[in-house]
Amino acid sequence: MYNSSIVQITPSLASQISRQAPDILRNTTPVKYLDFLIANESSDLWFTYEGLVLTCLRTGDEKSANTSLQRLIDRFGADNERVMALAGLYKEAVTRDDGELYSILEEYDSILLRDPTNMPVSKRRITLLTSLGRSSDAISSLLKLLDSSPNDTEAWAELSDLYVAQGMYPQAIFALEELLLIHARLGEILYISGSIAKIGMEKVMTDSLKSFCRSIELCDNYLRGYYGLKIVTDRLLALQDQGNLSSEPGLSFSFQKLKDLNEVAVTKLSEIIRRSARNELGWQGYKMTELIAAKEILNHRSVSQSVTR
Repeated sequence: MYNSSIVQITPSLASQISRQAPDILRNTTPVKYLDFLIANESSDLWFTYEGLVLTCLRTGDEKSANTSLQRLIDRFGADNERVMALAGLYKEAVTRDDGELYSILEEYDSILLRDPTNMPVSKRRITLLTSLGRSSDAISSLLKLLDSSPNDTEAWAELSDLYVAQGMYPQAIFALEELLLIHARLGEILYISGSIAKIGMEKVMTDSLKSFCRSIELCDNYLRGYYGLKIVTDRLLALQDQGNLSSEPGLSFSFQKLKDLNEVAVTKLSEIIRRSARNELGWQGYKMTELIAAKEILNHRSVSQSVTR
């Protein structure tokens, strides 16, 4: 549950990054030699060190991982929450038996006893419980975490996986439904925010699009996600037509990509409306208000195309 984007990179890419680690560390200045009063500090450097800790541990380069971790400790202190979690992860990776892992678990318990709100350490503790085969304890800890942080999508996803592993399928479905709602709601709020923003609208709209894409990635027949995908791509396509979108890489999607995503939304919404109307097995349960809204947006598209012709 810690920095999953790093964990998900391919083994070949992880190996490539790890091989470059010694050179990166040689070519960057340790914090004790930086004068923060005269030098501009780049956050990219610290994200690089964090990524190196994770990647080098994955490939077995404990020396580079330790050097990167030490530079983070020198900069932010050993009591920084993210650094504490990284330090715990490092200890877990270099241990040789379960006895040492249980000692680390006790360290996590001690930290959380002093500060129950330490989210990074709490997540590391849950991951360690899972790896030790204590799934029930991991589930209980996740539920406690979600009580204080109900919008933590990573925690809901982890909870669903644990429920599946335990054969608790209704609970797993509930956890995934919560995850879906968060992604779709986030997309909706970002869309509304982008609609009224005078500055930074493009990035907000792009983030909205990514949230809707994530929701339909999690559930292929999620009407609310496809509806959001349709309205946000409509908006971004209109802005591109007006020449109001940046060409900066990563800030927006290409015109063709937006058009393709828009067509995906139209096709899927049409299928959902058609098959739910027939009451086909697996296509029931959609809210009537959502089906009506989907029909309206598709009808609006048809009218717009007729006018254009």
